[in-house]
This record gives sequence, C-alpha cells and structure tokens, in this order.
Amino acid sequence: MTAQADNPRRKNSGFGCWRTVRLSAQALGLTLAMLIAQSLPGAELESRTIASWENYIRLTERRVEAELGDGQKFLAEDFLAAGKPQEARTLLRRGQVSIRRMDTADGNGRKMPVPDGMIHHWLGGIFVPGVALDALLEWLQNYGQHERYFMEVEKSQLLSREGPEFRIFYRLRRKKVITVFYNTLHTVVYRQKDPLHASSRSATTRIAELDHPGESGEAEKPVGDDRGFLWRLNSYWRFLEADGGVFIECESVSLSRSIPFGLGWLIKGYVESIPRESLENTLTSIRDGVKSQARP
Repeated sequence: MTAQADNPRRKNSGFGCWRTVRLSAQALGLTLAMLIAQSLPGAELESRTIASWENYIRLTERRVEAELGDGQKFLAEDFLAAGKPQEARTLLRRGQVSIRRMDTADGNGRKMPVPDGMIHHWLGGIFVPGVALDALLEWLQNYGQHERYFMEVEKSQLLSREGPEFRIFYRLRRKKVITVFYNTLHTVVYRQKDPLHASSRSATTRIAELDHPGESGEAEKPVGDDRGFLWRLNSYWRFLEADGGVFIECESVSLSRSIPFGLGWLIKGYVESIPRESLENTLTSIRDGVKSQARP
C-alpha cells in the first residue's frame, strides 16, 4: 500500500474538508434565504387564491368526514398504512413523531392549482402514554393556559364557548431564521364519537401579521396584505384512546403566498419547512405539556 492509503488521518482530513464545505454551503444558502425572506415585497391575498383554497378545503373535509364515519378504521394513518397500521402505532408508542406530506387531488385525481398561493398540507401523529381521552381533551380545552406549553403561542385566551364550540385568540410567534408574529382568531369544534374516539376541526377566522412586534410602534398589518407567510390555517384532529394512552393525529392545512419567479430554487425548501416544523412543535408540546402536568 502507499503511504497515503495507510494514513487514516489523511482520509479523515479529506472527508472533513468536504463536510466543512457542505456545511458552509448550507449556511450560505440559509443566510441568503433569510435575506431574501426579509426583503420580500408585500403580497395581497387575491380572490382567486381564496377560491382555490376553499375548494381544496371542501374536498379535504369530504375525505376526512368519510374516514371519521368508517366503522372499522379511525386514524388517518389507518387509511394510509397499506394494511399495516399497527407498525405505525408501534413507532409512535416508542416515542417517535410521524410526519408525512399530504395532498388533496381534484375530482379527476389531478393536483389542484393555487394561483398566487401555496397550500401546505401535513399529517402528524404522536402518542401520549398514561393519559385517558377525557383528561387529554380537558387539558386541550383549557385554552387560557396554552401559552405555558405551546412553543409558538405567546399569548392565549378563550373568548367564548358554546357547547363543543370554542372561539380562541392566539398571539403566534413563528421562528426560522426570521421571526414573524401574528394575532389570530380560531374557531374549534369538538366531536366525541364514544368514550375512546374523538375529533375536532380548527379554522382561523382572522390572521393579522404584526409590524414592529414588542415595540412601541407595534401594529397589525392589513389582513391579507402583508408578507404572505401565513394567510389561512385549518387543522383536523383525531384522538384515539388505546394501548395505555392516547394516539393524537393532526392534519394541518395552511395557505401562504407563492414564491416570486426565479427564487424557488433558493427559498422553496425554507418556506415549505416552516409548516412541517410547526406541526411537529405543536404535537410535542401537547405530549410534553400533558406529561409535565401529570408529574407530582
């Protein structure tokens, strides 16, 4: 062998050099994405974008309602796991969080276009051990305490309740490279099928991005006329008590602005990663919050 082949330090040095170059390139790309995201001009929510969103939601809710009415399956993963739902539940029981991209097709099975907008659709699942369904729902419906547990909730308030319907206020903080704050209003409706099965639907009724948050000049930007990072947000929850705990699933569907022409190669991944990470943060906040409250 040559001296070069016998020298592991030399091999590692080459690998380390490439790894450093790759990490430096990633850091540069993230920095460029941050600068571009900060400097993006304002975007206006158009009526045709809203129409496409409403059509997407209508078809999504049709499928969700059909699954909830199924007499055998309940969790969305049960319909997606190709006959192996127990394998997916085993991973959740081990403490993992499952996240998968979803997409609702039109009546002909084709991807639905969203002019001047992007729809982000994710399904997430988690298992909370050692809790009953009724106790979990009671914890979730204590909306005034959500700011204590949820990573992205700065302030939370229950505005009103009429039976299973809750109207709530959140001041949200979404952070990835840049930080964006919102004042949001949500309507949440719960349905309990039986002592072991429940579901809920949450939809934003107002989202206002904040300008100069936390400063004396803090103000809301005009609704639908802002930077366009979050224009709509719906979530569809399912709760199943089984195996000594509760399986929780959330389908998160959100609407943002489209990416300006020519910038997709740089910031598309950045824009699409935010809803995914937000969903994961929400699920882990529930599990960790319920656990912390259960401790003596």
